[in-house]
Amino acid sequence: MRILLAEDDKKLNESLTTQLLSRGFEVDSCYDGEEALYYGEQNIHDVILLDRMLPYMEGSIVLTKLRQQGISIPIILITALGTLNDKVTGLNLGADDYLVKPFAFEELLARIQCVTRRSLIINQTDLPCYCDIQFHESTNTLTGPAGSCSCSKREGAMLEVLIKNGGQTLSRSTLLLKIWGPDSNVEEGNLDNYIYFVRRRLKAVGSRLNLRTIRGIGYCLMEE
Repeated sequence: MRILLAEDDKKLNESLTTQLLSRGFEVDSCYDGEEALYYGEQNIHDVILLDRMLPYMEGSIVLTKLRQQGISIPIILITALGTLNDKVTGLNLGADDYLVKPFAFEELLARIQCVTRRSLIINQTDLPCYCDIQFHESTNTLTGPAGSCSCSKREGAMLEVLIKNGGQTLSRSTLLLKIWGPDSNVEEGNLDNYIYFVRRRLKAVGSRLNLRTIRGIGYCLMEE
């Protein structure tokens, strides 16, 4: 699970990042509202932890702008503003939950699990599928006419992006951003490796889809 943490208190940001990483989460952290909006607009995270009082752009404005763009990622507002009116305002702006500082890390974990579980229930009947394949994110399994096969976490992430954009050409930079994240220093050769792995997975499940190279642009998942 990939989390975006937007918190301007450096010590708290570093502490939460360390604890989240130790629990197996992938974390992108930032310290101001403009950065939070940029990261959020990439639409690559499973949860956003958003401080309400951020420099350059308040968290409430970031939240509003993301929701206006149709980005439905679960967002937990984290703030010292804890009156009933503050909570109601935050939830009405589109937040999924509201956590008042100071808080215990275990409570934050419980809130993360709660909002992601609700999101999963909403989307569990809408598994990514295209043409003759379907990807099961919960088990990282690809299913096609000839059966199913297990995928690595990174293969699964690539398959999910490709399936959701079936028939559309995706640039190499777009794939790198969506699969490895905006701050990754991954070499482009790694992308080539995973393109090869995904093609093998498609063949293994007997799909008639081909992950075609669009010269000078990127890749497109399309029927043979």
